[in-house]
Amino acid sequence: MDEMNMADNARKYLTFLIGSEKYGVDIVNVKEIIEYDQVTRVPIAPPAVRGVLNLRGSVVPIIDLSARFYGYQSTITRLSCIVVVEIEHQEERIPMGLLIDALREVVDIKPANTEQTPGFGAKIRTEFIQGIGKTHGRFVILLNLDRVLDIADIQAEGDVPVRAKATSGAAGGA
Repeated sequence: MDEMNMADNARKYLTFLIGSEKYGVDIVNVKEIIEYDQVTRVPIAPPAVRGVLNLRGSVVPIIDLSARFYGYQSTITRLSCIVVVEIEHQEERIPMGLLIDALREVVDIKPANTEQTPGFGAKIRTEFIQGIGKTHGRFVILLNLDRVLDIADIQAEGDVPVRAKATSGAAGGA
């Protein structure tokens, strides 16, 4: 198979970091990437909801993936940004923002280089994982956005407190 045909079978994934873990989302779900700025906190929102953003007149909820996956809020740095994606909810496409720690690159991953979700050993809930992709000799955790951004599930976690990240003592910003 020539290189052109191999590239045709590959899917493109936007990769980014949450902590030291590399994650990827199918590029067809990504609408835009914006700098972390002007996020408005929402009182009594679930811990994973960092706030909302006014995106050209639309209110976009921002989901802190660190809080969603690991139970502590992200520390905002100059590398923090928001990946705006669209999900289907009640037969409607709604935009949602993913707060990530650092953007990486767009990579091609062929289906043959994708493994099933491990039954154990994953640091996040296995239903959040679509598969494990291999690229450039490294693993990328491919996210199942429908499960990660399940609104009912995020609301149900509202009673679980978010804890401070146990590292250098820097508190999450914004």
